[in-house]
Amino acid sequence: MQHVGLVVSPGFQTMGFAALSIFELANKKLGKTAYGLHVLSETGGRVVSSFGMDVQTEPLAHAEMDTILVGSGMEVPAASKSMASHLQQAAKSTRRLASICLGAFSLGEAGLLDGRRATTHWRFSQELQKRYPKCTVDMDRIFINDDGIWTSAGMSAGTDLALGMVESDYGHELAHEVARGMVMYHRRAGGQSQHSALLELDAKADCIQTALAYAKRNLHKPLGIGDLARAASLSPRQFTRVFRSETGVSPAKAIEALRLESAKLMLEQSRLPIEVVARETGFGGGERMRRAFVRAYGEPPRAVRNNAGPPTSK
Repeated sequence: MQHVGLVVSPGFQTMGFAALSIFELANKKLGKTAYGLHVLSETGGRVVSSFGMDVQTEPLAHAEMDTILVGSGMEVPAASKSMASHLQQAAKSTRRLASICLGAFSLGEAGLLDGRRATTHWRFSQELQKRYPKCTVDMDRIFINDDGIWTSAGMSAGTDLALGMVESDYGHELAHEVARGMVMYHRRAGGQSQHSALLELDAKADCIQTALAYAKRNLHKPLGIGDLARAASLSPRQFTRVFRSETGVSPAKAIEALRLESAKLMLEQSRLPIEVVARETGFGGGERMRRAFVRAYGEPPRAVRNNAGPPTSK
């Protein structure tokens, strides 16, 4: 059995428990207790959450864990020499140490991010880099695994990190089954951007959300107004009017944003030829994709791939 512990401190956000739910559901899918789950704190005992709920915890110093996840509240945690010391000791015997959202600051305080790549919530990424300059902070990642030190972005990204761990332990099929069980659209890969084109479009009408979901599944196709209108069960004229009202942009601009997001992810996470990426994401050819990348990112696809480095480890 692999023991997994979530470290909490006063004022922690309960969203961190969602990461433990991933391991709990993995146990159910496996039909055995593959993961023993624990809630830890510096001294053990009761710890109060950000909205007043308290939980009973075990002392971190006495815990023998395979995996430790460090949770956080909504603000950068106060520096704690005691916590840093506990985490430094844990790093010597624990296979994986991870942070959820602002928990990265606790790992940084313990010196565990020195010489490593890490991520955290995009609003605090510059502060993390400023405080721990020996770390390379990449704000545009959902999670990063750098040789056993895992870091994740915002609170919900902790579930993606946990799924990445389950996949590393038991393979893609189990991770897929757990994601389905959690009613997650899919397991977001670690290299995926914290910023989502669908989130930026912020469509509230079900018909427009349906059309955008259809487009995202079919980016390799031409995707004309007629195709999107049929997916939304609207006439082309009505669809164009409602789409712009909902999103503030034209359907063509929205589809290009989805194509760019998908192409960027493929470039960063694979070594597929650029022409193949262009075809798979609906740009048709490398030159059209190059022009779109220069407009959106200020650099061509090849530079984006080179800047990303090797595909992210899982």
